[in-house]
Amino acid sequence: MKELAGRLTALDPDAGAAVQVIAYFDRLVESRAGLEALVRGAAVLSGVPARLADTERRARVRVEADGMRRDSDLPPDPAWPFAALTPGGAPALWLERPEAAPSVVDAVILERAAGAVRRVLDRTRGRAPVDDPALVETVLDATAPEPARLHAARGLGLDIGAPARALARRDGQSRIVPAHSDAGLPAGRLGVGPAVPVPDLPRSWDAARIALRFTADGTAQDPGPLVVHADELGGVALLADLVTPGAEPPPDVHAVEAAATTAPWLLATLHAVASTASLRAAAAEINVHHSTLQDRLTHAEHLLGWPVRTPQGRLRLQLALTMRHLARP
Repeated sequence: MKELAGRLTALDPDAGAAVQVIAYFDRLVESRAGLEALVRGAAVLSGVPARLADTERRARVRVEADGMRRDSDLPPDPAWPFAALTPGGAPALWLERPEAAPSVVDAVILERAAGAVRRVLDRTRGRAPVDDPALVETVLDATAPEPARLHAARGLGLDIGAPARALARRDGQSRIVPAHSDAGLPAGRLGVGPAVPVPDLPRSWDAARIALRFTADGTAQDPGPLVVHADELGGVALLADLVTPGAEPPPDVHAVEAAATTAPWLLATLHAVASTASLRAAAAEINVHHSTLQDRLTHAEHLLGWPVRTPQGRLRLQLALTMRHLARP
């Protein structure tokens, strides 16, 4: 490489310098250098300060041309030459050169340094959000060896010492999120598994898939919760073992389905009665007068064949609506 760089320098100084830059960063990558060493290399080779700012993974490093680290809170100048860490990504690495047009050597420095920085960040801090399908599948696969699952978890940037939860979605996709908050949950129907240590995430995934069966679209024809947490189901989760998706539904589910064909308001009304603390609360839930709700329930009880305003009848209604969700293919 040195001989090639020497020959190229004799022909074209920029080409020779570019080859030397490539060789320099290749050596840093081979030695598994860290972020500061990579940014320092960019600064020393370019002769101007270099800075890294990856907000997504909280990586901020600035090194002066003399190799000393001096971080700065000032924003980068838009005129500085820069590189993104991923194709089409946001700028993340800059050379603080005031000239408007970067040189060929600057471009090579930025390209090689950005590639090396990306490898270090992917290796040490993972990617966010946690959405690599192959890695997620491995982490959630109970048949995969635990070392393989832990390796995949590290590849996703998961903290092995912190609890996490598996998410099951209607489209069959899965995700993993930290256990401390529901912030950032994807939209749509979602089953949320319990918070468990990372090695136990297959168990959280199984529970999330069960919870997903208890969700609904939240519409007038499919009222119910969009998101269900497995650890809030309690013993109700046992119903999932009794009702097979796509199989012949229980008689009470047939009764609800038949009744629903007679009035567009019926399913939302029954759900409100089953899921609120009182009939007045149910009337407020569906925005009707209390007397209107009473009239609707009289009609609904006639169609269903059992009362829904008694404790026993309300429980029967709750079970029927729940089994209706579970019986869907």
